[in-house]
Amino acid sequence: MKRTLMLCCVGLLAVVCCRIVLAQEDGKAPDAAKAPELPVHFYHLEFVVQELGTDGKPVNSRSYTTMLSNGRGFVGSIRTGSRVPIQTSPSAFQYMDVGVNFDVRNLRETNGKLAIDLAADISSLATPAGMSQPSTPVTRNNKWQAPILIPLSKPTVVFTSDSLDTKGAMQVVVTATPLQ
Repeated sequence: MKRTLMLCCVGLLAVVCCRIVLAQEDGKAPDAAKAPELPVHFYHLEFVVQELGTDGKPVNSRSYTTMLSNGRGFVGSIRTGSRVPIQTSPSAFQYMDVGVNFDVRNLRETNGKLAIDLAADISSLATPAGMSQPSTPVTRNNKWQAPILIPLSKPTVVFTSDSLDTKGAMQVVVTATPLQ
């Protein structure tokens, strides 16, 4: 009985030691198996937010530009806007962010095109017809998030949506230009 117990303990110890050794060996990756580091490239990105009239032509546009890189783990963002006070009681206010936000992740070049994960959040205050200034602000908000593929150096419409209160629309146009 003691001998059987001793053999079981030795066998169990051997299995545990083998697993530890194998786990340490698995953590070592041979140099040939490592993924090659891609060269880092920089790009000039221009985002244009266009309000379109009933004829589909731009009646208003705003541009936002930045330089981004395909560097590992890079995240880019553009933030512009205002904090609008909203009265919640006679002596208290809450603030609401209104403006334009762009977030870019996973930028990579593939076959002469630029692939990115893009999120856009565009909000503004609206004045309902017949009112000079509303007592409680009305906000317009457009949000998009999607992976996109755009040709280099060519303006490309990436998002579009109809306006809820007019016959017009809003769209986002992106141009990505590689930097030398």
